[in-house]
Amino acid sequence: MFDDQQDYYALLGITRDATTEDIKRAYFESAQKLHPDKNKAAGETELFLDVQKAYETLSNPIRRAQYDQALPAEENPDLPYQYEVIHSRKTLARLDESQILYDILELKAPPEARESSSPPLNVSLVIDRSTSMHGEKMDTVKATAVQVLRNLRPQDILSVVTFSDRAEVIIPAAYHQERLRLESRIQMIQPSGATEIFQGLEAGVKEIMRSIDSKRVNHLILLTDGHTYGDEQQCLALASQLTKQGIGISSMGIGSEWNDAFLDTLSTRTGGSAVHIAEPQDIKRILLEKFNALAQTYAEDITLEFSPMDGVELSSVFRLQPDPAPIPVDGSKIHLGAILQDTSTRVIFEYIIQPKAVKSDSLSYMDCKIKISISSRPLPVPPLRMRLQRPVSSSTGAGIPPPEIQQALSRLMLYRMQERARAEIGKGNVAKATRQLERLAANLLSQGERSLAQTIMLEVDSLQKQHTLSEEGSKKMKYGTRALFLAPPKKELVQ
Repeated sequence: MFDDQQDYYALLGITRDATTEDIKRAYFESAQKLHPDKNKAAGETELFLDVQKAYETLSNPIRRAQYDQALPAEENPDLPYQYEVIHSRKTLARLDESQILYDILELKAPPEARESSSPPLNVSLVIDRSTSMHGEKMDTVKATAVQVLRNLRPQDILSVVTFSDRAEVIIPAAYHQERLRLESRIQMIQPSGATEIFQGLEAGVKEIMRSIDSKRVNHLILLTDGHTYGDEQQCLALASQLTKQGIGISSMGIGSEWNDAFLDTLSTRTGGSAVHIAEPQDIKRILLEKFNALAQTYAEDITLEFSPMDGVELSSVFRLQPDPAPIPVDGSKIHLGAILQDTSTRVIFEYIIQPKAVKSDSLSYMDCKIKISISSRPLPVPPLRMRLQRPVSSSTGAGIPPPEIQQALSRLMLYRMQERARAEIGKGNVAKATRQLERLAANLLSQGERSLAQTIMLEVDSLQKQHTLSEEGSKKMKYGTRALFLAPPKKELVQ
């Protein structure tokens, strides 16, 4: 009755316990990508017919039950990427107090993908043109936008949007042939007005949606130097919607007057990241690096869906590379970011294990599915099911963590020192914050990070006199300690 060579679940990119809603959603996404009216690629009409057959079978409860009975035992799918999980401990201890466990998840493109052509881009560059952007900042942004336009490949789509208290589409989303005329439009941008980020985001998203395609890297890059007022929740709600559309956001804050907490949340909600551009002369390098990274995208989105386990708390998630950033844990779905062709994605997970979870001889502490979107593949990637376990023993010796875990934790401790200091300042505990920053500076000096250590000691002086940090110093500490995750290992921390 059924073709025993066809795995309908893998064809739709779902697991065998998929709900009716999961099946409908997977079919809709595949049909949008493969429909013959939109797709003339050789062999993909046949794939579309296979997808239809899979949906007709799995959406019918009776036919699905018959199909499931004929399926062989489930095996790990043949995945178009490589992965590894590194554990901080070989065993957990049977204790009457909580204990911490760390994992590093590494995902990377297969060797052959590193030599293949990268997917076309559909990018909207959303530029703050408020009054505060006048002078060197705006001149550098315009010159860099022109350079981006000149660097585009024939298959790439770029739109340019400016905003202040209203938005204007400078370059509509399209394949751009008359580049000299478009360059002149960029050069005519003049700063004026206040900063309303939602205006720019909304206009940029509309341009992306004009050419949205699952076979492209669909991304929005926001450049701003100021706070937005009153529209933060609208921006965050829009970002949540973009995750469902497969659109990422990267934010770039220029100078020191922008809201780093807001831009971090806005970006990481879509799997993206925020970057601090301390000086106008850094704009060109950082923006061009971002476009080059987008052009090297292998997988656009890594989504981890997990089920909470009794007695186990997933307390934090931090992306170590390629763009170091804390990843919010909100609910049961986490967006981990992209995989580049030449750079693996590494994420560290921190779990708090309660005493009640280690009563038996083994603990399953994470039951999850990893879903990855790869635009170059006509069919969805099958989800990877993982059930992470550790044996439990009466021994209290934790052992020495692997070098990868030790290095990540040493960097994470530095980042958390400045986070704790900022939190103490918010509570009015200046003395505690000062001690945290002094320890952080000592650690940085011991590792040869003299410039960042000096910045922090200047902030200590400011803190003791003004009872607050400077906007510039605060951002240099935050994003400077993040950048350390990409640096080679040095000396151990000073405790």
